[in-house]
Amino acid sequence: MTEVWVTIAVLTVTTALTRASGPALLGGRDLPRQATNVIVLLAPALLAALVVVQTLSAPAGSELDVDERVLGVGAAGLVLWRGGSALTCVGVAAAVTAVTRALL
Repeated sequence: MTEVWVTIAVLTVTTALTRASGPALLGGRDLPRQATNVIVLLAPALLAALVVVQTLSAPAGSELDVDERVLGVGAAGLVLWRGGSALTCVGVAAAVTAVTRALL
């Protein structure tokens, strides 16, 4: 096996063990309220971090790149704030980004 396949196998086993450790260690018990409150906030925080990284990352990697994508994300945030659906949010973000790129 090549190094790539060994890495894939190790990561597969590690992922399976990590996912199985929660139910095995907790055994049907409920988590403490504080832990549940933190876990509930992890998904939105991770999503926000991914959006920021994808929006501001430069193709080279190490610099911030403020371009048309920032306006698209801003427009999407405005649509979500006004109560729009996720599909509308994506459509508005794509349209604003495309129009801004066409104009600049």
